[in-house]
Amino acid sequence: MTESPSTKPANGDVCQRVKNGLKPERNGLAKSLYRCHEKKSKHHGQPEEEEVNATSHHGLPYSRPFVESYEQTPMLPAVFTYMSYGILTIFGYLRDFLRYWKIERCNIAGEKEEQRDFVPLYQDFENFYTRNIYIRIRDNWNRPLCGVPGATMDLLERTSPDYNWTFVQSGRVLQDVINLGSYNYLGFAENKGSCADAAAEITKKYGVGVASTRQELGNLDRHEELEKLVARFLGVESAMSFGMGFATNSMNIPALSGKGCLLLSDELNHASLVLGARLSGSTIRVFKHNNMQSLEKLLREAIVHGQPRTRRPWKKILIVVEGIYSMEGSIVRLPEMIALKKRYKAYLYLDEAHSIGALGPRGRGVVDYFGLDPCDVDVMMGTFTKSFGAAGGYIAGKRELIEYLRSHSHSAVYASSMSPPVVEQIITSMKCIMGEDGTTIEGKHYREVKTPPPPRAAPLRCCDRVHQLAKNAVYFRRKLQKMGFIIYGNEDSPVVPMMLYMPAKIAAFSREMLKRNIGVVGVGFPATPIIESRARFCISAAHTKDVLDRALSVISEVGDLVNLKYSRQKTQPSVARSFDDNVFEDIDD
Repeated sequence: MTESPSTKPANGDVCQRVKNGLKPERNGLAKSLYRCHEKKSKHHGQPEEEEVNATSHHGLPYSRPFVESYEQTPMLPAVFTYMSYGILTIFGYLRDFLRYWKIERCNIAGEKEEQRDFVPLYQDFENFYTRNIYIRIRDNWNRPLCGVPGATMDLLERTSPDYNWTFVQSGRVLQDVINLGSYNYLGFAENKGSCADAAAEITKKYGVGVASTRQELGNLDRHEELEKLVARFLGVESAMSFGMGFATNSMNIPALSGKGCLLLSDELNHASLVLGARLSGSTIRVFKHNNMQSLEKLLREAIVHGQPRTRRPWKKILIVVEGIYSMEGSIVRLPEMIALKKRYKAYLYLDEAHSIGALGPRGRGVVDYFGLDPCDVDVMMGTFTKSFGAAGGYIAGKRELIEYLRSHSHSAVYASSMSPPVVEQIITSMKCIMGEDGTTIEGKHYREVKTPPPPRAAPLRCCDRVHQLAKNAVYFRRKLQKMGFIIYGNEDSPVVPMMLYMPAKIAAFSREMLKRNIGVVGVGFPATPIIESRARFCISAAHTKDVLDRALSVISEVGDLVNLKYSRQKTQPSVARSFDDNVFEDIDD
């Protein structure tokens, strides 16, 4: 986070900025997120004590510090980014001209000559980006794995004889590549250990597939046990599971909302939420990302004006948000969100695909992270594909809600049942998170991050993986910021976006990192705004301190090579300097 006279109080602690550079109203707060107090000894003669309280514009206290950073895009990278896309566009049209006259061969899908008079099957302009820009850097995606995507992985090398139109596998395997791209937050993506052994035993007993829906002959006792365990894990009355995480959103939102209903959706919601909202037939209105003022304005207008033309009251108002936004690394402002939905009698749909298992002292998601009551969230959705190393999703809440979805959700009625080994993987990993099997992660134990317990919290039992992930995420993010990179998101988020800006640097960074045996994910336009291309690191509990230090050293080295250290903060020298054991202590500052 950039420090300035307006953000740095006299006692040296950094406060959240009112305006976050390029996006001045990103947080939607009229005042600073933090109320930083001077040390009491300066004014009252009392012993030195420092208080840092997070407050919202509704006056709601947060149970823990809530720090997010969105440093302003520097002017030069922004200008050069626009210039880069402009040059690529010009040369793209030139190459399309050559392809039209058969001077250059085009390998992308297109209409046959005899179908030129038909309604186009492919939208030519949408393919412009694919054939002229994406194809140049296509080698950075879809890399084939030939092993478990754990803390390290094995990649199959491939080459392209025609500039990334097609690939040829060389047969050479790149071994022990550090994995900084998988959503393996708690390190359960493994082929050995208690989860793998339990899944193997269940496979022998039940097989690998059920070949039926839950309502017919596909309902196993393991499915029943899974749903009871999920409900107990989340602290709600009931839950139900689905075989696909994407379909959990896209098929259940239409069952909860329809014509005459209003959906208020965060502008950065996942495609599954967007698709579900569109399929529902409800009226959709979008509010600025994590901006409570924007949301409250829409809620007021909805209640005052009602439905268009008829002015009748809305049948239902449903607020749809995510726990962690996977491109931004930001965490939803849930305490303020719940206060708003209670004030305006709306419903809240919370997608915890990335936050369940990855946040909270007990790994129970963003609700646990803020120490809130799960009953305040009307619909709790999550997936098993990330923290649990499995597949599928769930919806949890009141018993009446779940019973309604069992008979009205297309995903519940028509989709095949979850595979028994997948179900057992979820059950075993969830019990590990809950601390019911007594297992711990192997390796060195770090000092715990100082996080206040949630309200009403009794002594908690928790798997070491959850604490390990929290420490790794804070450590990795703070080290990158100290090196001079611009990092987005909340400091407790395991998703760490590092800004690259220019399209050429996406490919350069990814290729140079792979040369040094580190696999990363690059994201650019149109998945992000045109001047906010980034590398997205996903931290795992399976990453040891040595692995993180090695990755940080290489990132710093490549950052100097490609010139990625845009931050105005004081930077550190990047050459492969050693990080001693004491470097981890700065996460307790």
